[in-house]
Amino acid sequence: MARDVALEIAVQDTDGVRIATEVGARRVELCSALGATGGLTPSVGLLEAAVAVAAEAAGGGAPVEVHPLVRPRPGGFVFSAAELDVQVRDVRAAVAAGAAGVVIGALTAERLVDEAAVRALVAAADGREVTFHRAIDVVEDVTAALDLLAGLGVTRVLTSGGAARSIDGVDRLRAMALHAAGRVQVQAGGGVRAQDMGDLVAAGVDAVHLSAKGIRPDGGGPGGGGGSGYEVTDLGAAREARSALDVALGS
Repeated sequence: MARDVALEIAVQDTDGVRIATEVGARRVELCSALGATGGLTPSVGLLEAAVAVAAEAAGGGAPVEVHPLVRPRPGGFVFSAAELDVQVRDVRAAVAAGAAGVVIGALTAERLVDEAAVRALVAAADGREVTFHRAIDVVEDVTAALDLLAGLGVTRVLTSGGAARSIDGVDRLRAMALHAAGRVQVQAGGGVRAQDMGDLVAAGVDAVHLSAKGIRPDGGGPGGGGGSGYEVTDLGAAREARSALDVALGS
């Protein structure tokens, strides 16, 4: 029987949701400021629109799942009590807006999974899927982290295997997938390219995650961020990723 390896695309707008639907992605990670910060919590308005567009684009079928990132600021993943309170509120708002799951992550100053914080965020998700994001890539003992996250009810981890690019962390991804099998899904993410799909699938991961982004030129002037343009989901890149994953799976 062929393995089921899901495709997840990180998107920042409803056009990205439509593209993810077109290429048959299982999920979108909805976020803002992806390239500049690694991603921050999207607005509730964007989340509500994304959920509505996902349902519309599905045409009566199962819609692409919308999983918003819940991250209140750039930087590291050690959060104050006030920042955690905001995240709990954002998770509850995401559930109310119809999100199928949320993407979270919190560490202690010792670079361990913050058990209390994750427990609070999982509870706020009220049964929706919870993905622990690439904060896990700065945890030294990933085996212990996977065991803890499984016990806390986390659905999956998003990880590059601790490397800058997933393909360079493939050995660690393989070990993580073997250890977590049946308890926590391992989703490879971080610089994923179409040509990496075969090796990532062979490592035993449950899903692959990429942004498939391009830049749309649009000058904002001195008060609008200069003339660097802004990021969008690129249909061609998304199609290439889908095709490469299908080839890797023998589809």
